[in-house]
Amino acid sequence: MKPDVKNILYATDLSDNARYAFSYAADLAQRYKAKITILYVMENMNHMVESQVKEMLGKEQWEKIKSEKLDYLTQKIKSRIHHFCSDMNTHFDACHLLVDNIIIEKGSPTDKILDTAIQKNMDMIVMGSHGHNMIQAALIGGTANKVVKNSKIPVLVIRLPET
Repeated sequence: MKPDVKNILYATDLSDNARYAFSYAADLAQRYKAKITILYVMENMNHMVESQVKEMLGKEQWEKIKSEKLDYLTQKIKSRIHHFCSDMNTHFDACHLLVDNIIIEKGSPTDKILDTAIQKNMDMIVMGSHGHNMIQAALIGGTANKVVKNSKIPVLVIRLPET
């Protein structure tokens, strides 16, 4: 039985190596005639630090800075996808048309990836992994490992090339 993959969640950290994992998401999307939702998660700022910054700048200025950062990240993601698609143009037909949505969340990357996959009714998650050794993965926690362990849908983890 062939899996029915229509919606792919591509979780990215916007690194230069991320294009490698995106090529897998784009290939799968083209093969299955699926759409890709791109997710970038910003980790929460320490609450105490955020309160101090808000107090120093004022609430209105802080909200303006956060809004500008969100706009910047959205444009950066769109630019990266455009570059990825240009690089892969010989391999994928209308690569940029495969991208259905760009989501930027704030919080725990693992939680947001899993929550978004459920909320957006995704059929698969594609994400890169930096391939930390066992000690680093134990100390850092390994987002990819946590997603694989807790996901109710298939997860394709692409080991990113070493820089």
